[in-house]
Amino acid sequence: MSRPKPAQLFVFLLGLIAALGGVAVAKGGFYIAKHEGDTLHLLQIVFRMADGEWPHLDFVTPIGIMAFLPIVGFMKAGFGAGNAIIWSQIAVALVLLGPVFWAAFSRFDNALAYLFGLSVMVLTLALVHGEADRLVSISMHYNRWAWAVSYVVIVLAVLPGVRARNDLFDGGIIGLGMGLLLLCKVTYFIAFALPVIAALLLRGAGRALVVSLITGAMALVVLTAFAGVGFWPAYLGDLLTVSGSEVRPQPGAPLKTIIGAPAYLGGSLTLILGVVFLRQAGERVLGLVLLLLVPGFFYVTFQNFGNDPQWLMLLAILLLVPRPETDLANGFGWPLGRALVLSAVAAIALAAPSFLNLAYSPFRHAGINPDDYTPLLAASETHDDIFGRVVRSNRVDGEIALDTPGSGLETRRELAKREDFETEFQGEVLPECELMLGLIAWFETIVADLEENGFAGKRILAADIFSSHWLFGDLGRLSGGAPWYYGGLPGIENADYLLVPLCPASLGIRKQMLEAVAQRGTEVSEAHRAPLYILYEITGS
Repeated sequence: MSRPKPAQLFVFLLGLIAALGGVAVAKGGFYIAKHEGDTLHLLQIVFRMADGEWPHLDFVTPIGIMAFLPIVGFMKAGFGAGNAIIWSQIAVALVLLGPVFWAAFSRFDNALAYLFGLSVMVLTLALVHGEADRLVSISMHYNRWAWAVSYVVIVLAVLPGVRARNDLFDGGIIGLGMGLLLLCKVTYFIAFALPVIAALLLRGAGRALVVSLITGAMALVVLTAFAGVGFWPAYLGDLLTVSGSEVRPQPGAPLKTIIGAPAYLGGSLTLILGVVFLRQAGERVLGLVLLLLVPGFFYVTFQNFGNDPQWLMLLAILLLVPRPETDLANGFGWPLGRALVLSAVAAIALAAPSFLNLAYSPFRHAGINPDDYTPLLAASETHDDIFGRVVRSNRVDGEIALDTPGSGLETRRELAKREDFETEFQGEVLPECELMLGLIAWFETIVADLEENGFAGKRILAADIFSSHWLFGDLGRLSGGAPWYYGGLPGIENADYLLVPLCPASLGIRKQMLEAVAQRGTEVSEAHRAPLYILYEITGS
């Protein structure tokens, strides 16, 4: 295999950024087709940060500051939220351009260098989180960014330089990369920190390890200088809150499903066989490090919504690196060179649905008919460049339980093993209804009613998973609140009113929060009642 030509490789990577990023920017706005709740969660955070608030210190979130800072930077420069999101992806890709080029050029032969660069840039610039659903979404963009950084860090740590070697470059990129993972989504840092250190030690790259530790530490010191020492215990506190939360113990399937269910077993077997074949081929360091990465791959997949094994493409690339002698075979007589290639092909085939969905999502976005979309924040002149589908924004659907007392179906309720969401608050049994669609119209209607009835400017704590009401009108932003609910009563000490939706987005969370209000002894009195909600004034703690 020939070595990659540096100029051509660099132009290729730059061309990917121009193509994938350019086609997204050309639309003139951002058109999402699903995950409106996640998008509002993101907007709450970046709006707060743009106004000077700090994650963890001023509001609750387990996601790190670097997941949002690129978007905030463009918003503070005057961009609307939709364009700020798209341009932030391009900015992240440009920041990764140098590290990706160095990793690709120094570690791989020609074809693999291009495949590696393509994989990282697709992860960075896609407009969907993965899976095979074609609908465009910015939800969980930080998972894609963290995977892109992880690809670079793992490759530089695991593989020796074959075209060029520079421990300063390697260590600096690895240190900054691990720092970014810590401050983007800590799951990735936990999963890959030990395998990365082990890889550097096993390769005898002690100097690169020292440089990485110093670089990472310096980056954290710089952040501490801006955020203050209190940033770290606050970050840890948010992470502990989420890890102990009963609201969302996992964002998708159980761990045993991620490892051994039919949809995942092929990838798991390919990964394990790849480790075995590497060891048999004499690639003991690569085989051992890949084995150490196995728990991390499974853990990150388990912790990410959609449970996409995005490590499959990286696995394929790593399996294609070794070049065993053609006559080298294992105990079954299998030629190990061919076994590694076939394992890599299997990994690529298993990765293909998600990878292709990521790769052409910007082009699907370019083909969207704007007539089918409406601004998510219609009242904002600055941020009217982020759109949702008209149908999803206005068709308000709820799911109700029919086996309630008096229905005649009471005896079926226990047999159905329905979760007990029956909630009584202030002497009133609340309806068992859960919002399924139409979040935008639901928020707009509630906020308009609040403003019409004299509650403009008031700070409201909503007994629900989402608390995005202030994005839709003249309501106060709740200091110390949580853009996405994970537990407790965040911000209640600063709230003027408690809003109880009659058909919340999460019945379980409404029940949990109202029970917490009662246990806390918070005194409330009904201030206003509307078809969609009851508003209680908080009169005492």
